[in-house]
Amino acid sequence: MLTDPADPSRVLLETADLAGDHDLVLRYRTPLREIVTWAREYLCRPHEELGRKGPVCPYAQTALERGTFYLAVRPGRPGGPEAAETLAGYRDWFPRLPATPGVSAQYRTILVLFPDLPEPEAAAVIDHAQETLKSRYVSEGLMIGEFYPGPPPKAGLWNPAFLPLGSPVPLLAIRHMVATDFPFLRDDPAQVAAYLERFGDRPPAALRTEIQAVAGRYGLVPGNASRAPSLTAS
Repeated sequence: MLTDPADPSRVLLETADLAGDHDLVLRYRTPLREIVTWAREYLCRPHEELGRKGPVCPYAQTALERGTFYLAVRPGRPGGPEAAETLAGYRDWFPRLPATPGVSAQYRTILVLFPDLPEPEAAAVIDHAQETLKSRYVSEGLMIGEFYPGPPPKAGLWNPAFLPLGSPVPLLAIRHMVATDFPFLRDDPAQVAAYLERFGDRPPAALRTEIQAVAGRYGLVPGNASRAPSLTAS
């Protein structure tokens, strides 16, 4: 278990902690274990509807194996603005987490669970928080993903009939942006600019043509994204 030096009330649980007796574990052991099982049996495995080879999430297995898969719990039934506020502390803590020798930072993730949210409320709360936070996260080189039962009505990149973001417990996930995240950002010029600042000189070969086309549409070029509008701080 990790404790945030900036706020001792904020903790991150590791998978080994789920056998312990921390207050959050005693209260939420079942949903915490459900998410770990979901990660191992869904994220870490191929899916016949995914539309490509390999696991649903290319990073989950390493994160679980190398101890960079962290869990947090937000008790209660917050609305979207309160859920977004909860994530602010974890966003600030994320880059200060201890580095794991031999493990790239791209394998680090925090999953903030909202286990008390009833399923009928989860979509509105989680979607509001994710939409509110996304631009700020992208500007800092981070991504925030929304997961909940349903699943969320966002199609997969390789199969538009596949909805990959369903999870047994509502949650928001924090991770580093990677070069293959461009399709999640292409509809917002400021987010495209933030992407180009990090990956414009080394785009994935499979996305190079699309990146050039989208950047041109917004009047951007790799390495010179100054003409894009500013990302809104949240």
